[in-house]
Amino acid sequence: MTRADWSDVRERLSRLAAAPGSDAVFGSKGHGWKLEPPLEAEELAEVEAQLRIELPGEYRSFLLQAGRGGAGPAYGLFPLRRTEGRWQWEGDGAELTDLYTLNQPFPHVEAFNPADGLPEPPDEADFDSTEEFDAAEDAYWQQHDTIVHDARHSIGLLYLCHLGCAYREALVITGPARGQMWADNTAGDAGYEPLYDDAGKPLGFAHWYRRWLDVAEDQASHGSH
Repeated sequence: MTRADWSDVRERLSRLAAAPGSDAVFGSKGHGWKLEPPLEAEELAEVEAQLRIELPGEYRSFLLQAGRGGAGPAYGLFPLRRTEGRWQWEGDGAELTDLYTLNQPFPHVEAFNPADGLPEPPDEADFDSTEEFDAAEDAYWQQHDTIVHDARHSIGLLYLCHLGCAYREALVITGPARGQMWADNTAGDAGYEPLYDDAGKPLGFAHWYRRWLDVAEDQASHGSH
């Protein structure tokens, strides 16, 4: 079975849904082990025409064979839905995907942190009054957030899931890392980084999804004891 073959996924999810220990898997109560229906070929063609790109092959085949969203890592895959004629992903953080610049290249191949080079937050001991410190602290964090959360950092990233606490993972759609899964850890000031398998190779969508499925089955098995 090739990684582009998703014929086993729904059966495995059905077994997980029925497993006594499946509640032990993080995020499973949110997605309930259910996938939304796959896209029709005509629907996918419309998605890609609107985005002006072709989605990476592994994710593309998942949409056509397995489902358009639902059961998946953490709280599940953001579903792709058509609203008033426009296709878009929905979920907590799905709005971070800029549909209008998704066809522009994500330039990075190595981890980077937009917060690098920023000064340290102000120290209250350096100020004569609480009011002065509060004003300086507010100004600092405003500058920090403007730089760290600049949408230009995530051009070419398709956000696919929410891990909780504003940590999210995304698929690189364009650029030299196309097809790789990356983590957006800016919520913890840790920046962006590619995800790797146990051998140190970048994770593509198929390996990323199947690794979650393997771990979920193992956790459900242990949770049932």
